[in-house]
Amino acid sequence: MIRGIRGATTVESNSNEAILEATQELLRAMIERNGIIEDDVASVLFSATPELDDTFPAKAARDMGWTRTALMGFQEADVKHGLPMCIRVLIHWNTDKALDEIQHVFLRGAVVLRPDLTPDFNARDGR
Repeated sequence: MIRGIRGATTVESNSNEAILEATQELLRAMIERNGIIEDDVASVLFSATPELDDTFPAKAARDMGWTRTALMGFQEADVKHGLPMCIRVLIHWNTDKALDEIQHVFLRGAVVLRPDLTPDFNARDGR
C-alpha cells in the first residue's frame, strides 16, 4: 500500500539557509510522527511559492542523507491570496498504516492551510 503524507511550512526570507532549515524541520517532523524510513519511500514532491527561488527545497532531503529516493521540485501555482513564502511536501510512502494513522504536518505560518490537522493551533484559537 502506498500512502501520501502532506506537509507545509513557511520561511521568513528567500535565502538558501532559510529554505533548507525550514524544509529540514518539516521533513524531520514528518519522518518522526509517522516512523518513516527512506527504504519505504517511493518518492517525494516539493513545491515552493514563486518568490522562493534561492535554492531547491529538495536539497534539504539530500543534505539529510536521502540520496537514493526520487525527489522532484515544482513551483507552486501563483494563486491570488495564496499563502506566500510557503514550501509544501508530499511524501509517497509504502506502509501498512491506515489512512487515519497518517499524520500530516503543517508548521509555522502554514498551519492556516489545514488547521483541522493541527491540534496545537486549534487549541490556541479556542476551537
